[in-house]
Amino acid sequence: MRAKYLLIVLVVMLLMVIGYSAMAVPETTRTGDKKPEVLSTGLDDQIGMALTIYNVNLGLVKDQREIKLTKGTGDLRFMDVASQIIPTSVHIKSLIDPETLQILEQNYEYDLLNPQKLLDKYVGKEVKLYYKNPYTEKEEIVTAMLLSNNGGPIFKIGDEITFGHPGRIIFPEIPENLISKPTLVWLINNTLSHPQKVEASYLTNGINWRADYVVTLNDKDDKADLSGWVTIDNKSGATYKNAKLKLVAGDVNRVKDEYEYRDKMLRVAEIAAAKSAGPQFKEDEFFESHLYTLQRSATSKENQTKQISLLTSDNIPVKKDLIYYGARYYYYNQQGEAISNQKIGIFVEIANKQENNLGIPLPKGTVRVYKHDKEGSLQFVGEDLIDHTPKDEKIRIKIAYDTYEASFEISLRNHKKEDVVVNVIEPIPGDWKILNSSHDYKKTEAHTAEFRIPIPKDKEIKLTYRVRMIF
Repeated sequence: MRAKYLLIVLVVMLLMVIGYSAMAVPETTRTGDKKPEVLSTGLDDQIGMALTIYNVNLGLVKDQREIKLTKGTGDLRFMDVASQIIPTSVHIKSLIDPETLQILEQNYEYDLLNPQKLLDKYVGKEVKLYYKNPYTEKEEIVTAMLLSNNGGPIFKIGDEITFGHPGRIIFPEIPENLISKPTLVWLINNTLSHPQKVEASYLTNGINWRADYVVTLNDKDDKADLSGWVTIDNKSGATYKNAKLKLVAGDVNRVKDEYEYRDKMLRVAEIAAAKSAGPQFKEDEFFESHLYTLQRSATSKENQTKQISLLTSDNIPVKKDLIYYGARYYYYNQQGEAISNQKIGIFVEIANKQENNLGIPLPKGTVRVYKHDKEGSLQFVGEDLIDHTPKDEKIRIKIAYDTYEASFEISLRNHKKEDVVVNVIEPIPGDWKILNSSHDYKKTEAHTAEFRIPIPKDKEIKLTYRVRMIF
């Protein structure tokens, strides 16, 4: 009997061990239906970055990463890409051997995680509400069914329906189809057994550059110092760390659509005249355009405006011109009346030549001109926009707008039996100065001159003045 009892115990223990082993085996191993492994790569895997910026609110990104991929077919999530990426421009390749990496399918995931979408995904599912009980002053957790999220969450707690619940909603996990950041997803076939080095390249909107120049004239207006700066405005939705930076100056043709220039913002910071040890950019011709390569790496952060020195040149010969443009309509005035129209434009001309420490194609941009006053303080005297200027060509900068001088005569008659005083208020546009006047005046506002004219009874008084206006 004792031997039979021991045999039964051993059999029961054996069955328990077999049952436990069966429970410990993963379901994928028992059934043989193993799901493809999903790998993710982020900035931690990045080994190189190159950024080419076009001055049409467009950037070309080349993102190089070293990734441990498994052999065979699987999904690869390529994260930390620009939120304004143009999905149809994406391309990925192996830098080790292009034949070892095959792209079977490509997707761009942009259903980003936010409170509204998270609630929408949990409609019809259970969540937890964490709140403070007003009666017991204790914090409690209640399980609730999210019934709807139209205009606000509606919950079912037990057998009751409620909305406006003060509790903080706790979700068990992030739904599969919601992601925290824009992500490229590829279905790939990898044949390498060791880590792959891949390069993903794509175009993105929202990043722009422009050139700004500062010219400082000397006392005689015959010499000047010139500084050129590049202003990069990054609104693409990504940070490009330690990137090899290139700038393309030229009019790149693009297919237009309603979104292309939606977020185009030209933000230019005021730039002071600064000196540099040498040019940081190397210029080359590139497909009827000009390519400027920064001779060091640079970081362009998301939502950052960055300035980089383009060139400097001191003691440049300058030619100053005063140009008068006559009024064409004066000669076609049928009434024959003389029209006062004296326009004088003030221009500064600089030769873009090598002997002036220039001699490279200059990208279009804004030129701001400064000059020291008698007290030695630097004053702003004007600005102009120049186009792309090839070497050995001249840059002409208009630093003062049209100047007008006009004379006015106003007749005032008093038909009353007593003396009167008439206030004459003249609206004068621009930056003005009265050169001469028959009566005293006061500058009551920026664009207003006021005359007080006494007029004796039964008399006529004429107010005359000449004014210079600069626009």
